Amino acid sequence: MRKRALLATALSIGAYGAMSHWLMLHAATQPWAVAAIMGPMVLGFAGAAWQRRHLPSLLLCGIAVVALGAVTARGGVDDVHRLYVLQYVGINLALCASFAFTLRRGSTPLLARIAARVHRDFPPPMRAYAARLTRAWVAYFAFMSLACLALYAWAPWSWWSLFANLLTPVAVFALLFGEHMLRYRMHPEFERATIVEALLAYRKSPASGASR
Repeated sequence: MRKRALLATALSIGAYGAMSHWLMLHAATQPWAVAAIMGPMVLGFAGAAWQRRHLPSLLLCGIAVVALGAVTARGGVDDVHRLYVLQYVGINLALCASFAFTLRRGSTPLLARIAARVHRDFPPPMRAYAARLTRAWVAYFAFMSLACLALYAWAPWSWWSLFANLLTPVAVFALLFGEHMLRYRMHPEFERATIVEALLAYRKSPASGASR
């Protein structure tokens, strides 16, 4: 059942990315396109906030819904492309910060927290590996933010939309599966865990609530 839920989530993300890419190319100037692209993200964040009964996040979601309604009613924004770029950069920087804050002295790296939930045996070498992997994800989110801005500044809009809506989900899943396969080649002594178990542990971690 959990695997089916994660598969359904992955398919939903793929469908949302394809829809966003089409809208950004063929209806980017339409007022309703802003609501269609931003709305699912706001609703997803609101669902996570409701599960945790986090009132400040629910309040922000309410403000976002009102703002989307106002933007749609007034006929959209002057430069809708810039709005989409800010959305993408904001999400990646929020994820980057949620991982980076756990690397501070005295804190437990985010992926070490997740690994401790998954593995019964969690020795120091695995803790060190989890810390390095957390740094790798920080670098990934920072790089994607910079790549997004560079494409917006110097490439056609169709390239940016392809990168943001289709290549980004592929890159995330490639990094997840690639790291999973490489880990056990480099460290066959580590206790094995599935990607599904790791994703479920991440969903339950405190940091995921803020970044989601």
